[in-house]
Amino acid sequence: MGGAIAQEEQEEETVPSPDQPDQPEHPDGLDRSAPAAPSALAAPPAPPALAAPPAPPVRAAADRAGSPPVGGAGLWLLRVPEVAVGALAVGELDQDERARTDAFVRDSDRVRYAAAHIALRRLLGSATGMPARELVMVREPCPCCGALHGRPALAVRPGAEQPGRLPHFSLSHGGDLILIGLADVPIGVDVEALPEPRTVTELAAVLHPGEQRELSGVPAELRTAAFARLWTRKEAYLKGIGTGLGRDPAADYLGSGGLAPTPPGWTVADLDLARDEAEGHAAAYALRHDSAAAPRLRRLPVDAVLG
Repeated sequence: MGGAIAQEEQEEETVPSPDQPDQPEHPDGLDRSAPAAPSALAAPPAPPALAAPPAPPVRAAADRAGSPPVGGAGLWLLRVPEVAVGALAVGELDQDERARTDAFVRDSDRVRYAAAHIALRRLLGSATGMPARELVMVREPCPCCGALHGRPALAVRPGAEQPGRLPHFSLSHGGDLILIGLADVPIGVDVEALPEPRTVTELAAVLHPGEQRELSGVPAELRTAAFARLWTRKEAYLKGIGTGLGRDPAADYLGSGGLAPTPPGWTVADLDLARDEAEGHAAAYALRHDSAAAPRLRRLPVDAVLG
């Protein structure tokens, strides 16, 4: 999406921007492709390459913010830290993640990406009992084409002992926020900064017909927030099923007005970010299993991603 929502390198959870060509969409935050080259007019000189410092002791971030779910689901929210990227625990990222962090021109993008992946690794490490830096993340086959860019998953290194059942997970970062979901069933999460009104007008045409009718009935002054809520529900669901925006956004009704059947077997819901002082954002989760209890949303402290 143009403006705030399309700020991601933006990799996993962005609405297609009307100002840029569509990019291949990945359903979560583990896209290994390099970001597009920035405009020469806007780009400051690239900072020095991000070297991997000696890995610090793993901080059990999840232990400080509530243990990951056992037989259930959990959600964690983190505000993008206002620190230099060198203050983060970049030693816990793998080689591809460090290279991707280094590929960004803007410091804010480097910090956002690195912090999101450090938080994800630490939560998964706490959930599995494995060191965060040793986690191996892979892609499942895409339901649309069969290529290995579907839902992200954990794998066990050759020769290593599998620590029981590996959790499903989903990662999103948009605006000033990072959202992570862990569950024992497929899960998708999405968080977005509110878009510009022009973006809402241009992208409403790609929605399900029922969603378009629902959005058209919202007063103009409330339509931007309504669109962002609708879009985050849609992206969370598409990430949960493993397609991302490789699946036609018009194919599924994810509205809240009951104007069409919602996808069976999934719980899709908005997240109330008001108590987290996160105005200007919308967020949602999708959890496979329509009788699942609502997962608890927890706030991660900034030191959960520091070195």
